[in-house]
Amino acid sequence: MTGTVFFTEEVSNSKVAAICPSVAVARLQATRVREALHLSERQAQVLVPGETQPGRKLEPESHGIYRTMLWSHARLGVSGALAGLLAYAVLRMQDVPMIVQSPWLSLGALLFFGAIAGLMLGGLATLRPDHDAYVLKVLGALREGDSAVVVHALSAEQKREAERILVDAGSETTSTL
Repeated sequence: MTGTVFFTEEVSNSKVAAICPSVAVARLQATRVREALHLSERQAQVLVPGETQPGRKLEPESHGIYRTMLWSHARLGVSGALAGLLAYAVLRMQDVPMIVQSPWLSLGALLFFGAIAGLMLGGLATLRPDHDAYVLKVLGALREGDSAVVVHALSAEQKREAERILVDAGSETTSTL
């Protein structure tokens, strides 16, 4: 199953975490979310202070991240090159002197810079800046002795519903975009 976004290859693009004051509260909330949304144990997990490898529960799809890196660069690089080709066609139809006088050089330059821009966007997608706040908040809470419930939603609707359940239970939440 591919991601819901054109350039990702992760099964769960949407993640929600709730900070809980104790392990018991976190387990109770994880059970509530699992039952309400019919999630598996892997989709709603509890992180406790002293967890040896919390990153595996926060971001369990290391193979998906690698595929995202490859596909985001490939897809966005090609899309950028196509945007460069489109820009060339538009400028050529408008008889821009620089384009008309050096058609091959200008075509090459627009293709090159379009592809580079696409590759840079692919790098940004691979970095996943929307995950930073989510990961840092949970890790900070674990360091302070709190627990967390992490929900790996398969859709935006499932993410919204999980977030609503956790907020209604009185938890502070954080999520990816």
